[in-house]
Amino acid sequence: MGGGLTFLFMRRPRYPISIESRAIVTLAPLFQDHAVLQCDTPLPIWGHAAAGERVTVMFKGQRVSTVTDGVGHWEVFLDGVPASAEPAELVATGGNTVTVRDVLVGEVWLASGQSNMARPLSDARNAESEIAAANFPLLRRFNVQNTVADRPATTVPGRWQVCEPQVAGGFSGVGYFFARDLHRKLGVPVGLIQSTWGGTPIEAWISDAALRSTSVFSKIDARWHRDCAEYAERKVLYPAEQAAWGRADEHSKATRTHNMMPWPKVPAGPGTQDALSGLYNGMIAPLQPGALRGIIWWQGESNWMRVSEYAELFQTMIRSWRAAWRRDNLPFYFVQLANYKLGCDSTDRAWAQLREAQAQALTLSSTAMAVTIDLGDPFEMHLSNKQEIGRRLALIAQTQVYGIPEEWSGPVFAFAEREGAAMRVHFTHATPVLVARRTPLPSFELAGMDRVFHPATARIERDTLLVASTHVPAPVAVRYAWSNAPEAGLYNRASLPAASFRSDSGRQRNT
Repeated sequence: MGGGLTFLFMRRPRYPISIESRAIVTLAPLFQDHAVLQCDTPLPIWGHAAAGERVTVMFKGQRVSTVTDGVGHWEVFLDGVPASAEPAELVATGGNTVTVRDVLVGEVWLASGQSNMARPLSDARNAESEIAAANFPLLRRFNVQNTVADRPATTVPGRWQVCEPQVAGGFSGVGYFFARDLHRKLGVPVGLIQSTWGGTPIEAWISDAALRSTSVFSKIDARWHRDCAEYAERKVLYPAEQAAWGRADEHSKATRTHNMMPWPKVPAGPGTQDALSGLYNGMIAPLQPGALRGIIWWQGESNWMRVSEYAELFQTMIRSWRAAWRRDNLPFYFVQLANYKLGCDSTDRAWAQLREAQAQALTLSSTAMAVTIDLGDPFEMHLSNKQEIGRRLALIAQTQVYGIPEEWSGPVFAFAEREGAAMRVHFTHATPVLVARRTPLPSFELAGMDRVFHPATARIERDTLLVASTHVPAPVAVRYAWSNAPEAGLYNRASLPAASFRSDSGRQRNT
């Protein structure tokens, strides 16, 4: 998760202001030794120098010059170049010369989010053997150090690392398996930019302007000011609360029972990772407008107590990142929350509702979702099977971006219709037939006009299901896996699981 923590409080102009730093030609942090640059697209290269200085950039036979603006910022665009595993030099010259060595050209992806994306390869299943085999010199990672800023920053601590066993254990587990699978399938260099921080809410990852544009900003802003007012007191109490919760959680895992103690929230306040727009400013803005193929994202756990806000915030974030990268259809693929029990209350559906809020982002173009309700541990929030999650994300990218014809999604609810005393459920991504991994199929429920749901049986009929319950003779609604930690049993022929769904959220059709 990066070596250390940085706070940037930027009260003056965005750019370095000392005479010494402005007199030296520098490149943005992404352009360092061992970098991977995105292939087949115009390449923005930028940095700083003295105001009014002429800067020339050279790469693979191209030579482009510009003059810095009044605060020393410069940016040039190189023509797109094909993928290449042959190391090259990127050179920037002005009053001095900067040479970046061992630069490859290939596919570049940003991996971002909270702890499940941040968790290193060393925490993954079979970590020892996976790390020993992680010798891929054409796979490289740029790790963005954890940084909070109160205004968009132009630089951030970080460096590129070549993937080898000595360092691979620190790579994002999901990011590593995603990048590895892409590298194996495409046969070109892959660069992974990792910008992650555990336990962080989505509000921290959204720009200030975008956050203020939402209908829920006033509520979020009031909550933030209240948190700041209580910060000093909460900061003193938190270590003891955390230790007590940790002891209770260890007992929960050992006995496979529920941890009844409330999860202690890390105190939110000035300079913390909860700061509104703080992580966008410190860990996303400095990467822009670097050329990317796409983004993979895993976050949501820290917003489960505010489900009603999430759908709007998530979609706002996607749109605002795309605007900042100047690409309205920048591929954005995300992981839906896994199965996890929040407590012993069987009526609590917050995790299911958060999954639905995530899925609503699929209304945006060039988005897709990796379903994980079959991979989690009901008593452990952090999944160890990073291999399969990385594979599912890579499947999406391979088909949606690179045109490789493979099934990339599990069955997706299309609509339900009344058929006698049952409901027939239709899906996409279900041909030629649906597959039951458990019999009888678990986690189906039906409701009548009273909207009281009862357990139901489901029978596969090729690419549809017929769902019935003796308790509901006239059903009007059906749902599947609508709980925090459901049992998953429904798949397609590609061994990909169906996402949870409910037909009574505006998509139900009665006949």
